[in-house]
Amino acid sequence: MSAGNILRYIVAALDAAGIPSMVAGSFAAGFHGVQRSTYDIDIVIDPSKEALDKFLHSLDQEAYYVSMDAAHDALRRRSMFNVIEMASNWKVDLIVRKNRPFSVEEMQRRAEGTILGVDLHVTTVEDSILSKLEWAKAGESNRQLEDVRELVKVHGSRLDRPYLERWIAELELEEQWRKVQP
Repeated sequence: MSAGNILRYIVAALDAAGIPSMVAGSFAAGFHGVQRSTYDIDIVIDPSKEALDKFLHSLDQEAYYVSMDAAHDALRRRSMFNVIEMASNWKVDLIVRKNRPFSVEEMQRRAEGTILGVDLHVTTVEDSILSKLEWAKAGESNRQLEDVRELVKVHGSRLDRPYLERWIAELELEEQWRKVQP
């Protein structure tokens, strides 16, 4: 199954369950003009326990693998769990929105967009930058900083600099931000 079909299926299932969501990570960066190959789809979600259960039970168990225990643990810990499309091994990382001011505002600011022909919500370019700076701070990969450099290059003067500066300071991302400046 194609990434577009998987994205369409998961977004429709989240919507049907009443779970607010937004595409993040490499797919969001691609939406904002920075293409990079990836083998997973990152989606931030903000479910209630009941909505999460509705979503999990709606998945086609013949086509998709998900651990109910991992999903419920992710909700409790505000972390993430995976849904895997078994025929293609495409992985969807479902990231439960953190319970902190930045993550709340990030979800409120999400934008409407179309990715791979699917109408959905996606992180704003500024929030993509901030998220990638956080991943870089956590030591995940230099690719995150490369993505940020490209996002800044593509969007330049259109970026909401006061918003970025406020959250860079509050999230203590100054060192990572300095690394991506020209």
